[in-house]
Amino acid sequence: MQQPKPATAGSAGESYYEAREKIYPREVQGRFQRLRNLAVFVLLGIYYVLPWLRWDERQAVLFDLPARKFHIFALTFWPQDFFYLAWLLIIAALTLFLFTSIAGRLWCGYACPQTVWTEVFIWMERWTEGNRQQRMRLDKAPWSANKFWRKAAKQFLWITFAAWTGFTFVGYFTPIAELGGRVATLSLGGWETFWIIFYSFATYGNAGMMREQVCKYMCPYARFQSAMFDRDTLIISYDSERGEQRGKRKRKADPASLGLGDCIDCTMCVQVCPTGIDIREGLQYECIACAACVDVCDSVMDKMGYPRGLVRYSTQHSIEHKASKVIRPRTIVYSLLWLALIAGFVFAIGNRTPLIVDVIRDRNALYREVDAERIENVYTLRILNMDNRDHTFRIEATGIEGIEVDMQDMPIAVNAGEIATLPLRLRVPRSAVGAGGTTIQIRAQAVDNENIGITQSTRFIGPTPSR
Repeated sequence: MQQPKPATAGSAGESYYEAREKIYPREVQGRFQRLRNLAVFVLLGIYYVLPWLRWDERQAVLFDLPARKFHIFALTFWPQDFFYLAWLLIIAALTLFLFTSIAGRLWCGYACPQTVWTEVFIWMERWTEGNRQQRMRLDKAPWSANKFWRKAAKQFLWITFAAWTGFTFVGYFTPIAELGGRVATLSLGGWETFWIIFYSFATYGNAGMMREQVCKYMCPYARFQSAMFDRDTLIISYDSERGEQRGKRKRKADPASLGLGDCIDCTMCVQVCPTGIDIREGLQYECIACAACVDVCDSVMDKMGYPRGLVRYSTQHSIEHKASKVIRPRTIVYSLLWLALIAGFVFAIGNRTPLIVDVIRDRNALYREVDAERIENVYTLRILNMDNRDHTFRIEATGIEGIEVDMQDMPIAVNAGEIATLPLRLRVPRSAVGAGGTTIQIRAQAVDNENIGITQSTRFIGPTPSR
């Protein structure tokens, strides 16, 4: 490893930070690389295409912050539904724990946004600057017209792709067709401009410039992943028992007669690694489990006529010639919790009522005597229609025999996404009210849809009986 370089002149001592050595990952072909390519196309396809889809004459996925509406195809969520987001984040975290305990850092190697966008930026770099050796020579060469135009072409592709990424991100919060029109006419608002530039710069910086440094120094997952690993977790492993001693040899040479293992010390596994590690040194927190080293080592083994699997997905128990267990207490607990949370989430979404009703008691007077026979309580009723369609509601009250509802404008018309606030008067026979009040139920029911209705409980207060 390169030693820390002395600090610049005039400093009090030496620097504790190692200067970054640029990594030039070699292109690799193989089954795992094909899976990674597929993941890139699928995930980026979803990201860039989703805002352009339409649903019921609106954008299918739109997080409309000014209107406080979050549209996801047929569903519309409100700030009052925030607990669904919290629920979903818990499911996502538990999914990460479950799959990490079973198969290591699959998320990092195949689906992490940093990995996905970095892969695209590396593709563009290869298109403009060439393969690994050509890029290394180009960086060392003095500036020339060829070097300038290659570097300029790369930067043009990077900046264009980053800007499109930032534009798409904002398109999830502002209707993307309208946003495109405002970009074309240079009439963007201040916040829209800020977030397009900010997210474009973040994409360019993370995927284009910092790359592996994000995984090695900024991502917290690399630090706590060991808490989810055990000796039965699937990881990228080098079979040192089979590979050592390393050494170069001719293709037809017998490694056993030379006292060598199967590793020919070609360093190809290091050259293809996007974080620049040597997998032969054992499991390291910088490893993102992309399996590029597995693909390239298998190709070398094929050329040498050796069995594949010198570098492979394996477990520590398998390497030690012990049986591995996928089903173990940790994975059982994670799986049961994961399935329970998903089932509960699906059930809750499927039975979600797009209606919120608040019943607020009038605090100025606990009750009012209407006449010698009846007692009245006054409430404020708030109805929030969270559906995408207008509805009319009727109000019913139960819990006390003979209860009467006195309300103007019945049934109540509430437009989609609006709140209706109006007074509600309830009257009951004096003799029907118990000491300390009686619990009653107030129900708002949509007249045009029997599946939209909600019941709230409150207290009806009357005079304290005299002794």
